[in-house]
Amino acid sequence: MYKLFGKRMLDVILSLVALIVLSPVLIACIFIIKREEKGPAFFTQKRIGIHKKTFRMYKFRSMKMNTPHDTPTHLLENPEQYLLKCGKWMRRYSLDELPQIINILMGDMSIVGPRPALWNQYDLIAERDKYGANDVKPGLTGWAQINGRDELEISQKAKLDGEYVRRESLSFDVMCIWRTAFKVAGHEGVVEGGTGARK
Repeated sequence: MYKLFGKRMLDVILSLVALIVLSPVLIACIFIIKREEKGPAFFTQKRIGIHKKTFRMYKFRSMKMNTPHDTPTHLLENPEQYLLKCGKWMRRYSLDELPQIINILMGDMSIVGPRPALWNQYDLIAERDKYGANDVKPGLTGWAQINGRDELEISQKAKLDGEYVRRESLSFDVMCIWRTAFKVAGHEGVVEGGTGARK
């Protein structure tokens, strides 16, 4: 029952509250980005949604306008050279992800679920197929996010995403949201270009 109706209701309620409460932060981010470099404050990327259907995911622009599009950060040569000054701390505290609240309201994403892969991250998509992790809505945060994030290898991320699919429930989602708050506050697991950086 939760997966069919309750989760969507929770997504809508929490995302509406978040938009209202965080509106000053959202406005401040827009102002800071546009002050540092001309261009849009937002950008979109084609991402993989439920059942591998694609959608346009919203983010704050944390990188320069000349950054190669649709390239995972860990595949960029020296990703630091593309980061805006404000982008460093935005990514450190995951502020660049806040516009995805709009995706949650639209029904493309959920608050909790596997992080949406880029359309061309074929290795991650294939690994998730093994665990049924492509058959749930992607999330703003997820089990892999709070268990390593950028430090995890692709295979480890997919395995943790599969574990989320098996354990998906109201109590597990609430626990993921709660633990995410502490992870973000401590900016744990954030490594620029660092997929698989854990040793």
